Amino acid sequence: MYYVAAALLGLSGLFYSASHHEIGSLGVTMCTYGSAFCDSPIIVFAGAALAAAWATFVSVR
Repeated sequence: MYYVAAALLGLSGLFYSASHHEIGSLGVTMCTYGSAFCDSPIIVFAGAALAAAWATFVSVR
């Protein structure tokens, strides 16, 4: 689950960069297909935070 949280955190950063037109043509393509996430990348970041919290609660040591 930590891998999912890390992947979502990376995607949050990519959507943030795409919304500020910092990654070129990849950003244009990302914002075409995921315009809601480009408008507010905090949605993906919140998913990453929830996934990390869930992983912390269900981890068995």
